[in-house]
Amino acid sequence: MGKLDGKTAVVTGGGRGIGRAIALALAEEGCGVVVVSRTRSEIENVATEIRKFGVRGMAVPTDVSEIDEVERMIGEVLGAFGQIDILVNNAGIAIFKPFTELTVKDWDKTMAVNVRGAFLCSQKVAQMMMKQRSGTIINIGSSASRKPYPNQMAYVTSKHAMLGLSKGLNLELKSYGIRVHAICPGTVDTKLNADARPGADTSDWMQPEDVAHVALMLLTQNDRAIIDEIYMRRRDATPIY
Repeated sequence: MGKLDGKTAVVTGGGRGIGRAIALALAEEGCGVVVVSRTRSEIENVATEIRKFGVRGMAVPTDVSEIDEVERMIGEVLGAFGQIDILVNNAGIAIFKPFTELTVKDWDKTMAVNVRGAFLCSQKVAQMMMKQRSGTIINIGSSASRKPYPNQMAYVTSKHAMLGLSKGLNLELKSYGIRVHAICPGTVDTKLNADARPGADTSDWMQPEDVAHVALMLLTQNDRAIIDEIYMRRRDATPIY
């Protein structure tokens, strides 16, 4: 038996990278998983991989920054599974350029996906979790949630906001039996990071599966203890204190 048998999870940005790795890790532990992204082909491929573990896998194309699409997605998930026990807010984008060259469109797009998307999904799922008085929300932040980096101002601000969202949700939802965690990884070998740093040596970068391992640990932790935030870094990276 898997550690998450009978549970249902929604993973945003689930078509590749960290989202895909988390979705597959949950499926391997017996969890039914709904993967959400704007790119239908990617999430349908992941849903097929999920079903190989003998659990239900579902792909729901969604723009998480649009409230109508989030509400439609939640409705489809509840219609198919009847409940949502786990939400992983992983959808995110990064636009890296000097602060003085950022456009309003760059800024608004980053905030719409990284912050508004996490807010909308968390609010709609929390309303349902409050009724069942249980559930777990995991927000995927970044080392940029804890320190600034040059030429990443929109991304840094959005990831700081993600950490603030996690802390606020913890205060408001704990009395309903809902746990909220933030995972803040440093450099992970994903398309987002590869596109941002073309030609970089990726040999010491963390892998998406490393983050998935931490997510699984949080989801199977005994309720006696709560871990609010986990910061991960490459072994050779300078620690953030």
